[in-house]
Amino acid sequence: MQRIYSLFIVSFIFFSAAAQYPGGGGTYSKGGAASRANLNIGHFYGKIVDDKKKGVAGVTVQLLGSKYDTATKQIKQKVVKTDITENNGDFDLDGISLIGSYKLKITSVGYKKIEMPVTFGIQRPAPGTTPDYQKIAAMADKDLGNIKIETEAADLGNVTVTSVAKPVMEVGLDRKVFNVDKNLSSTGQTATEIMKSIPSVSVDIDGNVTMRNATPTIFVDGRPTTLTLDEIPSDIIDKVEIITNPSAKFDASGGGAGILNIILKKNKKNGYNGNIRAGIDQRGKVNGGGDINYRQNKINFTGSVNYNQRKSIANTSNNSVYYTSPNSTNVDYTTTSTNDGHIGFYRAGIDYFADIRNTFSLAGNFAQGQFNNRTPSDIDTSYAQSLSSYTFRNSIGQGKFQNVGGQLSYKHNFTKDGENITADANYNAITNSNYTDIKSITYNQFGGTPKYPSPYLQQSNGSGYNHYFTIQSDYENPITDDKKIEAGVRAAIRNFKTENYQYAGDSTQNPLPFSPSASSLYKYTDEVFAAYGTYSFRIKKLSLQLGLRAESSNYFGNLDSLPGQVGFKDTSFKVTYPISLFPSVYLTYKVDDNQSFQLNYSRKINRPNFFQILPVYNFSDPQNPSVGNPNLKPEFANNLEWSYNNSYNRTDNFLATAYLKYSTNLITSYIYKDVNKDLQAGASTSDSLYYTSYTNANYSYSYGLELTEKMTVVKWWDVLLNFNLFDSKLSTDIPNQTTVNNSLLSWFSKVNTTFKFGKGLSLQLSWESRSKLITPQSGGGNGGGGRSSGMFGGGPQTLAQGYTLPRYWDVDAGIRKDWTLKGGKGASLTLSVNDIFRTGNKTQAYSTYFSQYAERYRDPQLFRLNFSYRFGKVDVSLFKRKNTKADQSGALEGMGN
Repeated sequence: MQRIYSLFIVSFIFFSAAAQYPGGGGTYSKGGAASRANLNIGHFYGKIVDDKKKGVAGVTVQLLGSKYDTATKQIKQKVVKTDITENNGDFDLDGISLIGSYKLKITSVGYKKIEMPVTFGIQRPAPGTTPDYQKIAAMADKDLGNIKIETEAADLGNVTVTSVAKPVMEVGLDRKVFNVDKNLSSTGQTATEIMKSIPSVSVDIDGNVTMRNATPTIFVDGRPTTLTLDEIPSDIIDKVEIITNPSAKFDASGGGAGILNIILKKNKKNGYNGNIRAGIDQRGKVNGGGDINYRQNKINFTGSVNYNQRKSIANTSNNSVYYTSPNSTNVDYTTTSTNDGHIGFYRAGIDYFADIRNTFSLAGNFAQGQFNNRTPSDIDTSYAQSLSSYTFRNSIGQGKFQNVGGQLSYKHNFTKDGENITADANYNAITNSNYTDIKSITYNQFGGTPKYPSPYLQQSNGSGYNHYFTIQSDYENPITDDKKIEAGVRAAIRNFKTENYQYAGDSTQNPLPFSPSASSLYKYTDEVFAAYGTYSFRIKKLSLQLGLRAESSNYFGNLDSLPGQVGFKDTSFKVTYPISLFPSVYLTYKVDDNQSFQLNYSRKINRPNFFQILPVYNFSDPQNPSVGNPNLKPEFANNLEWSYNNSYNRTDNFLATAYLKYSTNLITSYIYKDVNKDLQAGASTSDSLYYTSYTNANYSYSYGLELTEKMTVVKWWDVLLNFNLFDSKLSTDIPNQTTVNNSLLSWFSKVNTTFKFGKGLSLQLSWESRSKLITPQSGGGNGGGGRSSGMFGGGPQTLAQGYTLPRYWDVDAGIRKDWTLKGGKGASLTLSVNDIFRTGNKTQAYSTYFSQYAERYRDPQLFRLNFSYRFGKVDVSLFKRKNTKADQSGALEGMGN
């Protein structure tokens, strides 16, 4: 039956090609259908063994073929496929053209290099003859048998031969790819800790991520998500893609802050494999999980279960000086916040290879968590340098969330090699609830009697949801070897709701009175519709990609009134942004196989969100009231990059990038002073408060030079270096205040280094440093997340009047011991520690009415111990099926548009 099925596949390919060529019939003619048919269904496999006939792991197996170079007009050898042998020595190379001769190149440290010719033995039929399809089907899979590899004659001493790992960094046309599945310092943690090891990316102590001093959009497997970084376990992440200047294929929103695409692990090898892990930190909090992947015939299944407990402790101090008349008022605020909780993350996916051209995929994830927070605070208020009051505030709260996501995908491969169409629908939904009790006691002086007879009590009860649905389709067609078109459409719809009920009074009031002015009920719907097209072509060493994207969007908002809100009525509004065009250009000049130059440009947009344009005062946090600005305009950014890439050997790479980002109408926040608008609280109009609101900056720009170097110093020492020198300027007219002109030359650096001591022992260090920065402005957020990326801390501050102060010694470390067990199984034990030198986050802010200095420290010098056990079996017999082409179609892995 397998032979019959393979015969049908090959026959279908040949007859389909012939049917598309006029007069082709069922015979071969020069330049006719059979010469252009998709014959990439060949399959080589075998085993690398030593002189004792034992399989050798970690051997690099490369298949080289000849290709005509249009630039040099010469035939050159090019790597067609590469594989690394499994623990039992097996290798597998598929998707090979049946026509042609190849060379098999086998290399490994400590062994002699092997080069040998291989071929399927299939020749093109003579003109006018009918191909022997049965014979072709029988020859499509070729077992190369056991290939013996001999040790080098040189004395290796104490050198231990280890598996050849994937390179840490890979550079593509429009992105940098970092393989992080072996990262030591983040083992047993979350995606937040993974980001600390990624060049170009900065992570503050609250988990807020920036890239080139802007907040990027977060994708998971190429699609927007409501998941936050703290919800994604680090152990299920395979790699992270950095796209600093996305082309027209990607969503135009985000203001040009870039994309971080997290690729989760998914093994497609036939057979089964898995991983079981468990760990504990010095606070007694445990983490554990397991993965399983099974593939046979037409089905590929992936499943993952993860559980992570965490106790986070943060210390914050804040000094604010308010310029009141006739003397200044000083407020000193110190607190120790303890957040104790857990996150469970569950994921499953299935791919169905219906036939040689059609693949269906279904995937889903579920995350849930609960956190208990206790925050005691001391607040000293001084006037004219004399203590006027001391307040002790104790906040106890609880938060819960559930995050559900699903994706249905379809991919169709056309007869022409590389031509395909994909379609998928994605749905993410997060629901959350929180409850907080606050008790405040104010004294005339420290240690004195209470200023008021009864403590002041506050209660907050909130809930909400964020439903995010996207549907899209992409088409790809390589017209010739040197020309290619891509096109796609996308619709994204988000429904958001939040309810916030506040209660306040003294301890004699039971129940506490409802506070209508501090309570709120928001709902909104956000719709974005887009279409794009790109055209790529190559002329000798020059490649050019031209792209254009069109987007339009609608906002529908509702602010519903609540019982007891004086003079307030339901408010609804709609904001429609007309169609805008977003071009992109990628120009690449390839000097040789190792060196290339690239120039690229794109235009992006950042639209104001619902809360930024809502013209209603929000007193849900009485200490930090806010109000939106309905006159906000969208922010437009123009991004330009020039880069040079040199992959000067197999493991080493140098990348230099000069960049410029110019933004108009950049959305930023500011603080101003006004009378107390909370009249329902019984306040006098002569009272004043400090409000946060939003405005459009006159302009903003940043330009800089980023250098990244990946090198193997010696066989046992790898280093990844990243340095970014940039200048930022922000010009903003603050209403009723002076114009803010912030300009600052800054730098950011990161070092990741790994030492391999032999016998499975390795050490990894990650070190981040930065100078004083202008506070990151605006950005793409997390692409639809329901909460801040810093689950255990606050979101990033974006004041136009603010700065982030230097941070020089943020160092994480991890050490791991690996074992290889019987049957190809493996185990590892990892000890990691973060923030060895107890660095913190320090910020400053200034305005006409106040100045502020703040320090925050969270979980420094926290140790974690994790154990991992890997198991699996690759079923080689499955490789010998004649259904090879169906396997090659793979699961849908397209990047989002």
